[in-house]
Amino acid sequence: MATAAAGALGLLWGWLWSERFWLPQNVSWADFEGQGDGYGYPRARHILSVFPLAAGVFSVRLLFERFIAKPCALHVGIQDSGPYQAQPNAILEKVFMSITKYPDEKRLEGLSKQLDWDVRKIQCWFRHRRNQDKPPTLTKFCESMWRFTFYLCIFCYGIRFLWSSPWFWDTRQCWHSYPYQDFLIMFVHHLATIGLITFSYINNMVRVGTLILCLHDVSDFLLEAAKLANYAKYQRLCDTLFVIFSAVFVVTRLGIYPFWILNTTLFESWEMIGPYPSWWLFNGLLLVLQVLHVIWSYLIARIAFKALIRGKVSKDDRSDVESSSEEEDITTSTKDPCGRSSSNGANRVNGHMGGSYWAEE
Repeated sequence: MATAAAGALGLLWGWLWSERFWLPQNVSWADFEGQGDGYGYPRARHILSVFPLAAGVFSVRLLFERFIAKPCALHVGIQDSGPYQAQPNAILEKVFMSITKYPDEKRLEGLSKQLDWDVRKIQCWFRHRRNQDKPPTLTKFCESMWRFTFYLCIFCYGIRFLWSSPWFWDTRQCWHSYPYQDFLIMFVHHLATIGLITFSYINNMVRVGTLILCLHDVSDFLLEAAKLANYAKYQRLCDTLFVIFSAVFVVTRLGIYPFWILNTTLFESWEMIGPYPSWWLFNGLLLVLQVLHVIWSYLIARIAFKALIRGKVSKDDRSDVESSSEEEDITTSTKDPCGRSSSNGANRVNGHMGGSYWAEE
């Protein structure tokens, strides 16, 4: 039994690391045992370096948010307080925890009769109870400031080293001497993300991987900057940064990505090294990414267009843009449905009228 299991695992391992799948013709894993111009070639085991690196980055993030981001948030007037606490009510809490967080009209009417509460008051209770589980604005500001700093630094790092790389100016250089290329320059940059980088690293598509990374980093820090301005209630600055982010996102994801990146991975690589099994998988993933770019660009452009028309952006989470979150995010409403003044207020929206339009969007 043990021998059969070991044999099955051996077959599975051999299939998983099949040279005919991962590598071009006449190339084997043994060819990567050399030093590769004195630095060595990428090895699959190098991916394990991600774990200690992630722990180190996480530690730096905790220190950054505690000693840099939080003082900055307090300096711009963001209070260190949590969301409004819903009035304790055992019946509503039971419904919220065990049945639904979004009661329909029929259930609201039943609860209204049971508690002798107005339906609007019950709706307000559920909204406050949902918001009660959200992180406070201070926490979101610190997280966005960390992402802004990280994205900006990693983008500048990538540009700094790619600027002197020949494949940055001529993408055909990505395939010269492939797969016998150095990896040292962008090794740390590759460990910064997972996704396609894991694939490109194992398959030694390091050069084109660096171009993809740098292209995707260029717009991220702009979105985080817009979110920081939104949390600090500098609405005009938020609007401006979000529109700039939208323009950069569309240009890089719908213009440069297909005509620069996909052109070299699909056509130039076909011409210079020819297709092989993992080549099809790699390009298939890149094409799926392009489809996502189209979807995200549509959602972002729609929000940016309405920001220009109505003069307000308050949707503050990238994941909301990409997945169309169902939860409202009221950040500048002048008055909540219960009649109380919002804790965020609208006194510092820098010339813009408050409202819940973008919460609904």
